[in-house]
Amino acid sequence: MKPLLLCTDLDRTLIPNGAEPESPDARPRFRDFVSQPEVTLAYVTGRHQGLVREAIAEYDLPVPDVVIGDVGTSIFEVTTREWTPLADWQKEIGRDWGGIGRERLAERFADLEILRLQEPEKQAPFKLSYYAPVDADSGALKSELEARLSQLGVNASLIWSIDEAADMGLLDVLPAGATKYHAVDFLMHRLGRDETTTLFAGDSGNDLEVLISPIPSVLVANGHPEVRTQALRLAAANGQADRLYCARGGWSGMNGNYSAGILEGIAHFRPDLAVEPTR
Repeated sequence: MKPLLLCTDLDRTLIPNGAEPESPDARPRFRDFVSQPEVTLAYVTGRHQGLVREAIAEYDLPVPDVVIGDVGTSIFEVTTREWTPLADWQKEIGRDWGGIGRERLAERFADLEILRLQEPEKQAPFKLSYYAPVDADSGALKSELEARLSQLGVNASLIWSIDEAADMGLLDVLPAGATKYHAVDFLMHRLGRDETTTLFAGDSGNDLEVLISPIPSVLVANGHPEVRTQALRLAAANGQADRLYCARGGWSGMNGNYSAGILEGIAHFRPDLAVEPTR
């Protein structure tokens, strides 16, 4: 049986912390599924290591094999006792910033009153994160930052997303090669996997680059409608329409939200794998 590298976002994808209800047996069934020896589980999240550990404990999530954290700027190999950072990933993405550190970049944006630095624990060596008003013109804001980054010779990726619970816009400045997509692609090649043995699951704007890529992906049913519309349009434009599945519920008696949507997507792309309860 072919293996599966299952890469999933956490908040409002695997973690049921959105407004929509969770199917009661979805997470137990997810735990059963990822316990199969054919499955390698990777969490792909904006959370830093401490918050990922908290989520695993609070929501009784399975311990993953890999964590791609800080919106793709860190990768850890995980065991029950050790989190080992991949130094070769840090070296690879560091080239994009040309030796310019996060603090210097923050100084370059200090006069932009629309931006507010996120808390220190939400920053990382190659991740500069801001809050912004939820109704901000994200396109104009990103254009302004891109112009300033260009003057510094910094090759960066700007990721805009919405924290619906806090009614707040989120803006991450990352090395251009440090997005979730690039991190998943790096992990695929490191593990000797390809698009036939990898699946990604997400729900929001900062998952979009993977959702519209050649990597088979599922957008859980509770994903924001605007993200769904944009993902479907861009995937079709990229010739990847068959690589994106939007969970809609009804599969196996579940509603398609959160882990139910992940399982529905696995059943769509990999019907050879057992996704029914094993207990």
